Amino acid sequence: MDKPKCAGQCHCMKWIDIPPVWLGLAAVCVWMVGRVQPMALRFGGPFTDLLGGLAVGAGIVLMLLAAVEMRRHRTTIVPHRDADRLVTTGIFGRTRNPIYLGDLMVLAGLCLRWDAPVGLVLVALLMATLQQRFIIPEEDRLRRKFHAEFARYCQKTPRWL
Repeated sequence: MDKPKCAGQCHCMKWIDIPPVWLGLAAVCVWMVGRVQPMALRFGGPFTDLLGGLAVGAGIVLMLLAAVEMRRHRTTIVPHRDADRLVTTGIFGRTRNPIYLGDLMVLAGLCLRWDAPVGLVLVALLMATLQQRFIIPEEDRLRRKFHAEFARYCQKTPRWL
């Protein structure tokens, strides 16, 4: 019997282990929670719809600002790849992880828009997942590659806010 072409850490399946997939899975769960949770746990209305929409919009803007800044510096936006440059300007001067923060804002906004307050628990779970699967390994690679420059960046710029 032939061995599979991918052994160990499968590169052909790495596309599954990217933040948009995790956000998408969490969003589907939030949508389902919004459909099945008891009415007593709902808080809908025009204000929460507006707040949710603003959170989703702000999250998307954060992601776009970060993508533009990374492209401007000609470095990768793809997790699990080594960065060519340490980006500390633009939105990266405010938070070290604007794309992941944007993911969390989008999910929180969807919880509000879809009237699924119980789904807000998934925001914390997504945060923990992003931190363990992506942020910590990325920061380890940046620390090894950029040494003191990355240490200074970490001292002046928070991981989240």
